[in-house]
Order: sequence, then structure tokens, then C-alpha cells
Amino acid sequence: MTTTEHIDSFKANFQSSARSIRRGLSGRAVLGTLVVLATLFLVGMFPRWRANAALTSSVRDQRPTVSVVAAQRLADNANLVLPGSTQAIQETAIYARTNGYVRKWNVDIGAKVEAGQLLAEIETPEVDQELNQARASVAQASANLNLARVTLMRWQKLLGEKVVSPQEYDQNKSAADARAADLQVAEANVKRLEELQGFEKIVAPFTGIVTARNIDNGNLVSAGSSNQSQPLFRIAETDTLRIYVTVPQTQSRSIAQGQSANVSVREIPDKSFNAKVVRTAGAIDPASRTLLTELQLPNEDGQLFPGMYAEVKFALPQDGRTLLVSGNAVMIRSDGPKVLVVDAKQTIRSRAVKLGRDLGDKVEIISGLNPTESLVANPTDALRDGTEVKVQAQPSKGSDQQVNAKPTEKKS
Repeated sequence: MTTTEHIDSFKANFQSSARSIRRGLSGRAVLGTLVVLATLFLVGMFPRWRANAALTSSVRDQRPTVSVVAAQRLADNANLVLPGSTQAIQETAIYARTNGYVRKWNVDIGAKVEAGQLLAEIETPEVDQELNQARASVAQASANLNLARVTLMRWQKLLGEKVVSPQEYDQNKSAADARAADLQVAEANVKRLEELQGFEKIVAPFTGIVTARNIDNGNLVSAGSSNQSQPLFRIAETDTLRIYVTVPQTQSRSIAQGQSANVSVREIPDKSFNAKVVRTAGAIDPASRTLLTELQLPNEDGQLFPGMYAEVKFALPQDGRTLLVSGNAVMIRSDGPKVLVVDAKQTIRSRAVKLGRDLGDKVEIISGLNPTESLVANPTDALRDGTEVKVQAQPSKGSDQQVNAKPTEKKS
């Protein structure tokens, strides 16, 4: 190859290389420009993305916060606990039935007395003198009656001899009858005063314990009743105690005569006492919608006192399909009772339910609710179906088989 050819080849290669370099520089410039534009775009959009994210987070943070509770499924039996107060099977206040002064009292509070036992003696000097006067009146009336009868016999003889008129005889017969009536009045007055004199001795009407003594020796007492004077003693029979409880209307059909119940008092926490239902009122009190029920329990050992606060526990059969929910989770609407359920997406779902018994702070749900669903506690009108919420507390699991029931009306 000649020198000229070499020079031409070199020029051609050089021109080709120059064109390639120009094309490479042009591609890099375009790529650089794109990178710069992309960087500027990201720098401009980043604040907007951050603001949008903050707005979205703010909106989500403004979701209402709710507390949820869980429904509980009852077992075959549940306990109904009602408050009550122990009372003596019989208790009475003893008043004076005559006027006088306390001569002597023989028993004090806490003493166990038998029926007919002497409790106190009252000195009644005025009654004694009135009795003496009444007995003298009886003697006087008896003498007048004897004279009237003798006189009547004489007038009867004269009438037979036709010496006196029948009218005169009738007058003397009436006088004799009047004297007989006077004698009966005097004898009745004597009997009355003797009865009053018998009230000088205050005796126990039945076997029991003296729970109050309101007299001392020398006290002036007067015959009276609870509206007029203070009782001398109070006596209570405590070998058997009675307890009155008010059963809510919703449980009234579950209580029957002869049914057993456990009675407990706070002062004896490690022991319960067996009581039986002896009678019910047989009617619902319209004011409280409750059934008055009487129970009796033996107390020969005297561990329980009259007037103690007690809790009476009934074991009631339950439907295992029934759910028990907190009363504050149920809403009463014009179209029926409802509950608000929080689903897995933390969204409110409304459920129409059918209510059973109202147990005060708990309400039975017969149908319309799944036991695994979480209910909104204390729902407000702002919570509607489809509302997104934040859950504050998860429902607690378990079953509370003891219900402290207070007399309430059934929700409808």
C-alpha cells in the first residue's frame, strides 16, 4: 500500500472515530439531562408526598376510639344473687297493760327466756285500791239483790191473796231484776280489775332472746301501745330465721316453693347456710316489678343474728345457647334492640338482637349475635354502620357465672 493510501485510510478512520465520539457525547448529554430532570421532579414532589402522607395519617388518627367488650356464653346453670336481711321468725315488743311503778326486772338483753317466764313486776297501788272498792260494791249489790228478792216474794204472796194490784207486783219484780243487773256490773268490774292486777307480772309470750330492755326499777309505766309509750322489752325467736328478697320479674318464674338457696354473710366468709323458699307473694309489685319471696333457714347454733345483711344465691337453669353481654352495649331503638359490632377491619357493623332477661348490669341475648364478635361499649349516636374506628381495648374472654341482680324492669 502506498503512502497516499495510508493517509486516506487514516483520515477515514479518524472521521469515523470522531462521528462515534460525537454520538457518544450526545447520548450522555441526553442521559444526564434526564437524570437532572428526574432529580428535580423528585425534589419537587417529595414535600407533596410527605404532606399527603401526613394528611392521610391525620385523617386516620381522627377515627373515633371505642372500647369493646366480649359476649359470654352461659353454662347449664348460673347463679342469681339477691340482697336480703335476716329477721327473727317472730319478734314482739312487750308493753305495760296497767299503770304503776316497776318493782323489779329479772332479765336483761341477750338472756334466753322460756314461754311464761317472769320478766318484770309492776307495783299498782291504785289498781289494788280500785279492786278493793269494786269488791265492796259487789257485796253491796249482792245485799241489795237479796233484799229485792225477799220483797218480791212477799209481794207475790200478797198478789195471790189479791191484796195488791198486779202493777205493784210488777214494779217490785223490776226492782229485783235491776238489783241483779247491778250485781253483774259490780262483778264484771271486779273481774276487770283482777285482770289488770294480773298484768303486774310481765311474762314472756314465747321462747326467745331478749333483744331490748327499756325499764329500770322504780320507773313509772302506763298502759299503752306502740303509738303511745315505749315498750318494756323486745323478744325475738331466733332458732329459725327468715329472709325476704325481691326477685326481679324476669326471674320470678324460676322461683318455686321448696326451692333451696345458699345464704352467705360477710362476717362468716368461710361458711354458707342452706335456706328454703317457704312462700312467695304470688303477685308482682307494679312499682318495682319484683316478686316478694320469703326464705327460712335454721339457726339453732345462733351463728346468725336478726338484722344481718345477707346474700341469697339461687342456682337457676340456663340455656347454653344464650349469650350474656354488658348492659351498656345494648341500644334500644324504635325498630328494636341493637348492638354495634367491630369487625376485623375495625369497621362498625350494626346487629339486631333479641333480648332475654335483664340482670341489671348484664343482659341476655337470645339470638342475633355471634359469641366471637366484639361489641362496642357505651355506643353513641355518632357511630353508624360502616364507620371506621380505633379499638381501645380487646374483649376479655371467659364466662362469669355469678350475676348480682337488682330489681330492674325488662328492657323492651
